[in-house]
Amino acid sequence: MPEQEKTEQATPKKREDERKKGNIFMSKDITTIFSLIIGFYAISMFIGGFVAGAQDFYRTNMLRVVTAELLQIEDVMEIGREAAILFARSALPPMLIICLAMIVAVLVQTKLLFSRESLKFKFERLDIIKGIKKLFSMRSLVELIKSILKITVLIFLLYQNIKRIIGVVPGAVDWTIEQAISFAGRETMAVVQTVGIAFAAIATLDYFYQRWEYEKNIRMTKQEVKDEYKQIEGNPEIRGKRREKQREYAMQRMMAAVKEADVVVRNPTHFAVAIKYKLDVDLAPTVLAKGVDHVALRIVEEAEKHNVLTVENRPLARSLYELSEIDELIPPELYQPVAELLAWLYSTKNKVR
Repeated sequence: MPEQEKTEQATPKKREDERKKGNIFMSKDITTIFSLIIGFYAISMFIGGFVAGAQDFYRTNMLRVVTAELLQIEDVMEIGREAAILFARSALPPMLIICLAMIVAVLVQTKLLFSRESLKFKFERLDIIKGIKKLFSMRSLVELIKSILKITVLIFLLYQNIKRIIGVVPGAVDWTIEQAISFAGRETMAVVQTVGIAFAAIATLDYFYQRWEYEKNIRMTKQEVKDEYKQIEGNPEIRGKRREKQREYAMQRMMAAVKEADVVVRNPTHFAVAIKYKLDVDLAPTVLAKGVDHVALRIVEEAEKHNVLTVENRPLARSLYELSEIDELIPPELYQPVAELLAWLYSTKNKVR
């Protein structure tokens, strides 16, 4: 039998199964560029404090070295502690922000997925033939083109920026250290912004490509869709849950309709039927709700809550329950007793008025 083409979009169950396996859609370029941009902005926020701290550290320890007759081990350890504190205060915050940015980018794309299945060892990953096929696959070709494009863009942008600032360099001999650092910082951030915008455009294209490839890989054949449907329909647990939800929805809908009724006919505890009749509109009264035992009690409670009149009529309540259906007209054989009930109801209302 020839292999069928995978022409059908993946079903929700197929997507959920692939997700459990850890096979999800994610663009690594989105994560990289997001972390890169956030990281450089974080560094720019803390670089001023780092420079000031480094200057103080240099002055203090140079003075200590010059004035000390003999540098003790304790002095060297103190210098090391101060250097570690300077590093922790200046370098750790940007590093933590970058790590957090990477985690956020991954979690947003994977929708908080953690799959143990992807961590399991699989012998098929050691298949040399499959590895060679991957090297010459369309995905590898796209990754190669993408890498070449990134390098080309990076070299071009660096060349443009170097050409722009090359004329400023001769005059830098008269600058102070602060001016040189400030200039270098501004130019670095300008390059980062330009490269970031270019790489963001590449990452966006990669995002759409990765999504297209993922959707293509999880497509299903028509037979797979049919088999999955049969499997779901044949599962007693799923059928039971579906029927239970249908019953709950029908019950909620029926109880919501009770407040629209004109009267609820009840057998004290066993039967209750809510009916409605619009004069000059309906051909006959309509049954809005009916129930037995605890459902009947709920109908009565709902009627009392919305000030719908309840009338005790044992034979009529039982006949309405057995012979009529919800949202349908009452049967002709019950026209006479129901008409008498409604006539009594309307006359009672008029007397009250």
